[in-house]
Amino acid sequence: MIKIYHNPRCSKSRQGLAILEESKKEFSVVKYLNDTLNETELTEIITLLNISPIDLVRKNESIWKEKYKGKELTDSEIIKAMVENPKLIERPIVIHDKKAVIGRPPQKILEIL
Repeated sequence: MIKIYHNPRCSKSRQGLAILEESKKEFSVVKYLNDTLNETELTEIITLLNISPIDLVRKNESIWKEKYKGKELTDSEIIKAMVENPKLIERPIVIHDKKAVIGRPPQKILEIL
């Protein structure tokens, strides 16, 4: 089953959702700002994405700039920051068959469908 981690207020996330709808494949939507991820779930997603935790952070968010920018943080601390502040998580994230992509640009989602 395809899963999209979605923020309805984000235009790129809405575009990613539209790509899934157009694919006519079954998928589930996780509104991760409401259904927050725990550290284990977020770590699993990062592993599937094959990236470092810092690569999933939205570094232009004011929360990041005010609380974390310029600090030496471990991967664990970065994951904890994203769990505590889900707005920091880059979006959308789409997972399908043990593969995952960040839908930026949204067309990247097509790579794993």
